[in-house]
Formats: sequence, C-alpha cells, structure tokens
Amino acid sequence: MDTIIFDVDDTLYDQAQSFHRTVRKLFQEPFTDEEIDQLYKASRKYSEILFDQSEAGEISQFEWQTGRIIAACKDFNIPIDTEKAVIFHETYAAEQNNITLFPEVEELLNTLYKEGKQLGILTNGEEKHQAMKIKQLGLSRWIPAEKTFISGTIGHAKPKREVFDFIEEKMDLDQTKTVYIGDNFEKDIIGAKQAGWQAIWMNHRKKDLPEDAIYKPDKEVHNAKELLDFICKKA
Repeated sequence: MDTIIFDVDDTLYDQAQSFHRTVRKLFQEPFTDEEIDQLYKASRKYSEILFDQSEAGEISQFEWQTGRIIAACKDFNIPIDTEKAVIFHETYAAEQNNITLFPEVEELLNTLYKEGKQLGILTNGEEKHQAMKIKQLGLSRWIPAEKTFISGTIGHAKPKREVFDFIEEKMDLDQTKTVYIGDNFEKDIIGAKQAGWQAIWMNHRKKDLPEDAIYKPDKEVHNAKELLDFICKKA
C-alpha cells in the first residue's frame, strides 16, 4: 500500500467520550455508562440519517444537529425539547475541543510518516467543526492541509463516488494501492470499495456486518492496537 487515508470521527479517537461527558453535564438522571452507550449509538444512527437529508437539502443543518439527539432521546423516553437539544449540540461540540488520538493511532501515524507513505484525511461534516477536530488532534504533524478533505468543503459526502474521485485526482493516487480506514460500514467501507480502493473497517463498536452486504472490508479490526499491528505488518 502506497497511500493510507483515514476517516476521523470514531476512527482516530473515541467519539463516545465527548458524548458521555455531555450527557452527564446536562441530564439529571443517574444514567449508567451502558445506558449512555445505547443513547450514543441511537444518536449516531439518527445523525447518519439526518446528515444525508441535510446534504440533500431536505432539512437544515440545524435540524440535523438538534434532531439526532431529539430522536435518540425519544427512543428511550427521555424528555428533551428543541432548546435543550441546541444546548446539547453546543456542549457536545465544545467537549470535542478535548479529544485525543488513540495512542496506537499516534504510533501508527508516526510509523507511516517515517516510512514515507502518502497519508490523507477524508471526513464527512461541516467544514469549520471538522477542521476544529483535525486541529485538536494535531493531524497536521503527519498530514498537510492539501491532503485533508472535508465533505462540507468538497460539496460531496461519503459514500458518493464523486468524493473519492475528487481525492484520487487531488492526490494523484493509484486506487489499487490505496487503503481507506473508517468506522462506518455504509459511508466508509462501501464508499471506498465502490471506488476501487482497499478498505479497513475500524469496527470498535463491534457492529454486525449487514447480511445483504455486497461489499466486504479487506480487513476488520476491533481496536486501535489491532489496526496498528495489521498496518505495520502490511506496510
């Protein structure tokens, strides 16, 4: 593999930690960690659905950002109104100023950088917010700005073929020697495989492979250490 491109959210860092801290700050109920995990998974499910609707112009960005926690809370009969959903979103975004890379991911990036591999970032989301997270994680140490791609800037989002074609042209990469690493099966794995790239599924939430999946990952790992070990063997 000559080129390795990474997703950001829940691939390079644990996105659930910011969510847990936000729930503990804003809700009085004595939730267990497992209960918050379930709420987080529901929120992510609705976030993906509403993000796609926002990208298609069917709903506003505000409706996506607030609607995901409203829908998740509804599943668990947790009272929340739009005003509190706005506060939740703002608090959650602020908590993401404290995110840190998985230690093994930092080691992996150091190793690949020293080996001269071409590294890149491809993440879905609004430009300013995703750029903040990329800066907080210090990814510019290994990946220059011209190889960092945010869907809100490009105008296309994963899993659309256009976003992968755009990156191929910008990075002048060989798709047969390119690996994409991400946590979301639909957005990351299907998107990359459709583009002719290799794909590694960072499945640390241990989701089931869809039974009707036409595409499958070239490798599935369940934590950052497994990812480090596998890539270092292949690199």
